[in-house]
Amino acid sequence: MLKKAQYVFSTLIIAFLLQGSSCKEEPLDNLILPSNIQVTIDSSNIRDGKIGLSATAENVNFFSFIYTVDGEQITEESTDGKSEYQYYTSGTFPIEVRAHATATQYSKIEINVLIRLDSGTLEDGYNTPTSYDGYNLVWADEFNGNTLNSDDWDYNVGRGEWGWGNNELQFYHEGTKNCEVKDGRLVITAKEEPAGDAQYTSARILTKGKREFQFGRIDIRAKLPEGQGLWPALWMLGSNIDVVSWPSCGEIDIMELTGDKPGRVLGTAHWGDKVPSTYMSKSFGIGTNKFSDEYHVFSINWEQNKIQWLVDDKVYHTVTSSNVAGNYPFNQKFFFIFNVAVGGQLPGSPDETTRFPQTMEVDFVRVFQKK
Repeated sequence: MLKKAQYVFSTLIIAFLLQGSSCKEEPLDNLILPSNIQVTIDSSNIRDGKIGLSATAENVNFFSFIYTVDGEQITEESTDGKSEYQYYTSGTFPIEVRAHATATQYSKIEINVLIRLDSGTLEDGYNTPTSYDGYNLVWADEFNGNTLNSDDWDYNVGRGEWGWGNNELQFYHEGTKNCEVKDGRLVITAKEEPAGDAQYTSARILTKGKREFQFGRIDIRAKLPEGQGLWPALWMLGSNIDVVSWPSCGEIDIMELTGDKPGRVLGTAHWGDKVPSTYMSKSFGIGTNKFSDEYHVFSINWEQNKIQWLVDDKVYHTVTSSNVAGNYPFNQKFFFIFNVAVGGQLPGSPDETTRFPQTMEVDFVRVFQKK
């Protein structure tokens, strides 16, 4: 049963570091600096990760609020003494509140706020069983260790050709820089940071040559990132890709999401003998909720000449051999790819609303096949 995501968000004023009046330069003759600055914090919008500040002072013309996050200062001016700010990471952050007589003549106080953002636990959200009648569990990764299992997974590294064929903007690292196994989950993190000629980094892992499957029920439980330009995907490619190339090998996108629509995922099949591919795609939405709020299970029922796509056990898309003119490539072995792309043909580039870092968390991947 789906439960609403629970966010633990606490805001604490630790200290008023400076009390009373402080000014940038000596006040002009007959200029009265603001005094008696009072600041209150409203944390009623905790589910959205926002705090609201309300400031008052005597002899004030306007206020400015200076938020410092990761060494960057964001300044907001306000004539009514009100300001809002949204934090996307946990930590202790300084805020300077200035009460201005003029642009350069002001009094100020400095406060620290403790922000704790917790997007929930593995228990939050939808789950599926570890067994089904008439099926055997033939492979699973529950990500219960502290490293990625190299017997099952490899990394794609670098920029790829033309941004991995999609004009993507990230550099994929191997190792724990952008991909960790911790707390019972796989965590792939997209970051805004330089790497060669890329402005973003992320990770892309695959089971090619190690874990390849033909047919079955596949369940992947995951919590997804959000934001313009983010493109998480849980998908599969035909194991003969090195022989016949893409799209002749076939592609099964179990789940794709574009971060500008955080409440919608896509299920897609690609095929054909030339680029661009022929494809069939459908979307599944959860209304005003977001796939970043809690875990959902993305599945396919895959059998001879037929694939069904499911979210939380609800079938929303089906492709059969009758839909495919020419070669139907989906009756062979396929391997998994998990990644978080940044930018590219489908989502477009990040913009000023996109917040980094963003993570895709995977609780498990399980492959069941008929007995």
